[in-house]
This record gives sequence, structure tokens and C-alpha cells, in this order.
Amino acid sequence: MTHTILVVDDEPMTRKLLRLMLTRANYQVIEASDGYEALEAVSAHGPDAVLLDVMMPGMNGYTVCTHLRSHKNTVHLPVIMLSARGDSEGIQQAMAVGATLFMTKPITPTDLLTQLQKVLLPV
Repeated sequence: MTHTILVVDDEPMTRKLLRLMLTRANYQVIEASDGYEALEAVSAHGPDAVLLDVMMPGMNGYTVCTHLRSHKNTVHLPVIMLSARGDSEGIQQAMAVGATLFMTKPITPTDLLTQLQKVLLPV
């Protein structure tokens, strides 16, 4: 079964790199460039997991994750938050809003795929 992953990042190059890593591993990829597009994509496509950038204009990743956790259809959707800042405050905030995992950019393909497999395992 092929999993669908939503990649949310305001940087086109970051989305491209993540898409390449994921498609090479046979994942289907949906992209969103901001938090508003991310919420629309989740509603329209029902991805199996979300890779969510923290720092975005308009609606940041924390707000998106809070929104996802507040709805019954997405409360258990795996969300891996990504940030160039790996400070403990940012990690704690990500976990407080319901992130499944937190990863610091830059991300290697091996690390990404390993963490993604962990969150996609059946409970």
C-alpha cells in the first residue's frame, strides 16, 4: 500500500527536496506552501502523514498542528514538525501542540524515511 504524505513548507526548494526523497521511496506526495493550503489539502486528500514546517508566514506550523488536533478526523493524523531551529523551547512547543515527532533541518533521506516509517506503523 502506498502512503500519501502532505509536505508543508513555504520554501519551494525544501518542498522539492522532500518530494524527491519521498517519491524515491514510493510515497505519493501532496504539497502545500502555507498553513491554509495545508488544512485544505488535509481535508481534500486525507493524507496518511504530514511533514509540517514550523516557521511559515500567515499560519505557522504550531497553529496548523493545533487545528489538526482539535478535529476528530485528524486528531490521530501523524504530524512530523520540521524546523531549522532545534532549540528545546521549539521542540517542547511542537510536542505541546500535538506533534507526533520533531525533526531539525537539514534532514537526511535515511532519517526522514526511518521516522516516517515509525509514525506510519499500525497501532
